[in-house]
Amino acid sequence: MSLDPAIAARLKRNEAGLVAAVAQERATGDVLMMAWMDDEALARTLATRKATYYSRSRQQYWVKGETSGHTQYVHEVRLDCDGDTVLLIVDQEGAACHTGTHTCWDGDVLLAEPA
Repeated sequence: MSLDPAIAARLKRNEAGLVAAVAQERATGDVLMMAWMDDEALARTLATRKATYYSRSRQQYWVKGETSGHTQYVHEVRLDCDGDTVLLIVDQEGAACHTGTHTCWDGDVLLAEPA
């Protein structure tokens, strides 16, 4: 599967050929997770509406929820103004984080408003 050349031309990839991908929950607006995509992962996501990412550690593609059942149905994909990050607006089924929490930012608050 190949990415539309008009979209590919707008991407600013890092030295590994990847762009950051941020998933946001459609119903709540919660920022769920950040992962990486290359052209193939983005093309698969656009074609199937299943969030597909590229694992840097495993050097392979993965469809969110394929093994865990915690799927992301993609309603919308946006490219940021710099072309180096895509935003996926998704319906999240189950936990988004591999630790089992709703988002990847549920645990470690570095700064918050005083109580």
